[in-house]
Amino acid sequence: MKRALLLLSLGIVTLFVSCGKQDKGCEPKTPASERAEMVAYCQANGINFTEHSSGILYEIVSTGSGITPTINNLVFAVYTGKLLNGTQFDATANPISFPLSGVIEGWKIGIPLIQKSGRIKMVIPSALAYSCTGSNSIPPNSPLFFDVTLTDVK
Repeated sequence: MKRALLLLSLGIVTLFVSCGKQDKGCEPKTPASERAEMVAYCQANGINFTEHSSGILYEIVSTGSGITPTINNLVFAVYTGKLLNGTQFDATANPISFPLSGVIEGWKIGIPLIQKSGRIKMVIPSALAYSCTGSNSIPPNSPLFFDVTLTDVK
């Protein structure tokens, strides 16, 4: 149930982010304003990060081999998602599938950095996640950590 809810939320957030919620007082944080918190998380958790131009901090644990996903692919992944305070909000034990086009912007940027069977750790600025709207147990303006293993690409 949690996974289905996350997938639904991941798809809906794209709509919210693209439509904006400023009309209700929602003010997204910039990736630059969250950078210090994200760097501190990486340092505290042994993540030897590279900074993407989008503001995502990531470490490619394993590049994988074979197919590199694009926005048009169906991807299968095992992942853990956490708030930067360490609270886990979702995790999968078995691979789940979803269209890469239907997830948060941070995943659309980060997942194509690896190939099938690759693993990546990402710290995603809130603007590329659930922005100022939040989602279920994810508060508004929360940068997120994901540890993702890409098990297949179709």
